[in-house]
This record gives sequence, C-alpha cells and structure tokens, in this order.
Amino acid sequence: MRPGIRNGTAPLSERDWGLLSAVTALVLDQATKLLMLYGFNFRAMAPGSSVDVLPFFNLVMVWNPGVSYGLFPARGPWGTAFLALFSITAILGLGWWLWNARRRPLALGLGLVIGGAVGNLIDRLVYGKVADFFHFYIHGYDWYVFNIADCAITFGVGALLYDALLRPEHGPADREGTSGSQQC
Repeated sequence: MRPGIRNGTAPLSERDWGLLSAVTALVLDQATKLLMLYGFNFRAMAPGSSVDVLPFFNLVMVWNPGVSYGLFPARGPWGTAFLALFSITAILGLGWWLWNARRRPLALGLGLVIGGAVGNLIDRLVYGKVADFFHFYIHGYDWYVFNIADCAITFGVGALLYDALLRPEHGPADREGTSGSQQC
C-alpha cells in the first residue's frame, strides 16, 4: 500500500480542500437564501422589513444591488450585467489560482471566496440583485445586513491574508541552497 492511502482512497489534495470549501460555501449560501425567501416568505416582505430574533440580531429583507455590503451599486440592467461579468471574470481567475494552489490556507481561502462569489452571482442572475438577511447590532452600533456568501468571502479573504502574511517566505528546501558559502 502506498503511503498516505488508506482503504484505496488518497488524502485530499490542497485543490480538493479548496473545491470542498467552495461547494460548502455555495450550498450553505443558497440553502439559507431559499429557506429565507421561500420557506419564511421573505420575498413577499417589503425591503427593510425585519423580524426581531435576539436583542442583538434581526432578520431583515434587503435586496442589495451592489457587491458585498452594498458597495458599488449597479445602476439598471447594464450595471447588473457589468457586475455579473466582473464576478464571472473574478471567479475564473480565482479558480485558476486555486487549481495551482499548493498551501491549504490559500486553497481554503480561494475556495471560500469562489463559493461566495458564485452564490451572489446566482442571485444577481436570478433576481437582478443579491438577497441579504442577517443584521447584528449592539449598544447603538450595527453591522451591514449580509448573507452567507458575504461571510464566506470575508473569511476567505482572511485566509488569503493569513497565507500571505504569516507563512514563511522560504521553506526548508529554499534554505538548503542558500546555507553555507555562496558559489560563483
């Protein structure tokens, strides 16, 4: 039996971990949106209507015409088409990066960003804007209304920053060639 293989299955590669995180983020995002829009009938609620859940948390119906947290709102069908095209381009670029990823934090981060971007892209293509529901607040301070895709993108960017800032610049293999005297 080859090392790392048990019961005929190989361990997950970094790419596999990234794809798994993308699919998980996408499924959770779309499942919560379907539950909120159709299971709890939020699609029939007026924009801005809310349901109090906890002293620091409400469910709110917000249709977001922009990107995460309402940035860069689309103006009309051309704006929506531009945002959709931008999302597709970003997903393809991040997918290529994921395909070549060699570190797990990088792959997981890319997967989360891809899954979240695909989730919000589906909303944009189906509804023309993105459905957001979750609103946290405390002592007069509140956060933007967001969805699971926004969370996945935020945590994914955090993982990308972790990978970029906290990983060693040179691994042991790189140090071997630089230790000792330099050759001409």
